[in-house]
Amino acid sequence: MSLELLQVIKPTGDYVEKMEPEISKDELKRLYRLMVLVRNLDTRGLQLQRQGRIGFYIGCLGQEAAQLGSAYALKPEDWVFPAYRELGAALIHGVTLKQLLNQYFANAEDIQKGRQLMNLFGYKPVHFVTGSAPIATQIPHAVGTALAAKIRGDPIVTLVYFGDGATSENDFHAGMNFAGVYKTPTIFLCQNNHWAISVSVERQTAAETIAIKAKAYGFEGVRVDGNDILAIYRTTKEAVEKARKGGGPTLIEAVTYRMGPHSSSDDPKRYRTQQELEEWEKVHNY
Repeated sequence: MSLELLQVIKPTGDYVEKMEPEISKDELKRLYRLMVLVRNLDTRGLQLQRQGRIGFYIGCLGQEAAQLGSAYALKPEDWVFPAYRELGAALIHGVTLKQLLNQYFANAEDIQKGRQLMNLFGYKPVHFVTGSAPIATQIPHAVGTALAAKIRGDPIVTLVYFGDGATSENDFHAGMNFAGVYKTPTIFLCQNNHWAISVSVERQTAAETIAIKAKAYGFEGVRVDGNDILAIYRTTKEAVEKARKGGGPTLIEAVTYRMGPHSSSDDPKRYRTQQELEEWEKVHNY
């Protein structure tokens, strides 16, 4: 169980050639365009809330690579269980931009008919489960779906997203334990963005890392640079292939940073320093 932070692209711009995944230049360009799209859409989402045109917004600024790189490793038949920031994962797994915006505005074309909070989008035809506001409740759902598929002989995997704060919830421990015992084809993707609203990751756990928690449940944990889309893709792809072959679950800790507020109702200046934000901005600018 390594505590090493896996990277393909170094912060200096250098890359580890032997770790570079097989991916075409055209697909790299597509991923880059999606990262830029997600960042611009995210910025626009907060602006719309400030203008009073939508009621609420939860941003994903700084977490584009972690979402797009991981969801890109899936097949269309696999299932995604988001938390509430997974804008990038939704777009790359088949939810359209128009569907997302309709849900933001809760207009006549919103497939959820205004019954859900903004950001809690979902679309069954592309196997993207509707998000939920309570923290970590999607984790047991992802494990249960994976177990059902295993029983049926359906060769799919489930990918479940959650933040560092969710690792303090009962559902995280129950889901991890169940997945370990039954070796379900589940990928646990923790986007460690360092803040659970105003509570820092250091106050969430005394463990050296979040990835190491997998050891207690009998399966592999991997710690990866969440801002390195190639490292995220490579790590998730390996975990997906292992799960699909019956090798059981994997916990991936994607180390990143939440650049914006927790939500449109939050003021991060009350609990974190400008210096800390500026240090992470150097990493996140692309």
